Amino acid sequence: MRAGLRRTWAVLIKELIQMRRDRLTFAMIIGIPVMQLILFGFAINLDPKHLPTAVYAQDRSPLTLRMLDALKTSRYFDLQAELEDGRALQQALISGRYAFIIRIPEGFTRRVVRQEGAQLVMEADASDPAAAANALAQLQAITDHVMTEQFKGPLAGLAPRPDTVTWVVHRHFNPEGVTQYNIVPGLLGVILTMTMVLITSIAMTREQERGTMENLLALPPRPLEVMIGKIAPYILVGLLQTGIVLLAAHFVFNVPFTGSRHALALGVGVFILANLAVGFLFSTLARSQMQAMQMTFFFFLPSILLSGFMFPFRGMPHWAQVIGEVLPLTHFLRIVRGVMLKGADIPVLWSDYGALALFMVLMGSLALLRYRTTLD
Repeated sequence: MRAGLRRTWAVLIKELIQMRRDRLTFAMIIGIPVMQLILFGFAINLDPKHLPTAVYAQDRSPLTLRMLDALKTSRYFDLQAELEDGRALQQALISGRYAFIIRIPEGFTRRVVRQEGAQLVMEADASDPAAAANALAQLQAITDHVMTEQFKGPLAGLAPRPDTVTWVVHRHFNPEGVTQYNIVPGLLGVILTMTMVLITSIAMTREQERGTMENLLALPPRPLEVMIGKIAPYILVGLLQTGIVLLAAHFVFNVPFTGSRHALALGVGVFILANLAVGFLFSTLARSQMQAMQMTFFFFLPSILLSGFMFPFRGMPHWAQVIGEVLPLTHFLRIVRGVMLKGADIPVLWSDYGALALFMVLMGSLALLRYRTTLD
């Protein structure tokens, strides 16, 4: 019995020593739970506030200014700009810079005082129904509070009836609030992120484990040529996955496609290359396929949580949005949703294309540098 315990103890000590030597795995064991705790505890918010809002005001009365101040005080609307041209409203929404545009028509105050019925207009980007729902639900309550506050004391006789001031909400890009219109295009980015990073990192790591990568490097092809040859087949895999998802989106979920196919194709191509570069970089850092999988999960978890796929991007705290802006999935979601739902073209989304291209070049350069360092 005692001999059996000693042997068991010896195996236990051996595993602890092995775990200590495998620093990357040990870091993942600690890092992944900590990351989950931080992201779910602090970054995720199902009641987004401080949503970017623009104002197109044709009435500049004190009542109008008080109304805008109340909307800002509610913390749901972050009034960032004032538009001078009403023709720019649609373009401002398509670009994704603003979630809402408030239109205050000329003569608004006069109609309120005369009890003639005054309407305020809210242009909302409803491509993500969850992001806009709570803010829109607060509009009438905020308006009624302002009317009660402004028309009291000597002005009580001019107080409008409860139904005098109403909001007309125009929900753009997804007026019926169909969840699939937002989720299905986003799934394309999630699927490509998971598969491109995972299969590339595992395939390259498998070559190193088997000792065949050195044999490849001993052949006439140069290291860069070997790298391109290894990842090129996975570009075709990514394009095949893209075709499957888009066909399902159209024929199964009836997701509209209002934009340019060329704009979407460019975004998909750069996004696939960016993720392949990440997978290749992971393969140069990992010593085994298990480590490659762990690193892929460490990259995939914040991508899916901080990109705006599962939770409204604008609802996260500022530090989480900064991290999200670094992730390629964030920019790809804006591209695919912008092209498919909003009809956006390349000039409108140039910043997201640029961010993807920059990420691709940076990861590719690091992967090639590390690749030569470890395998030459």
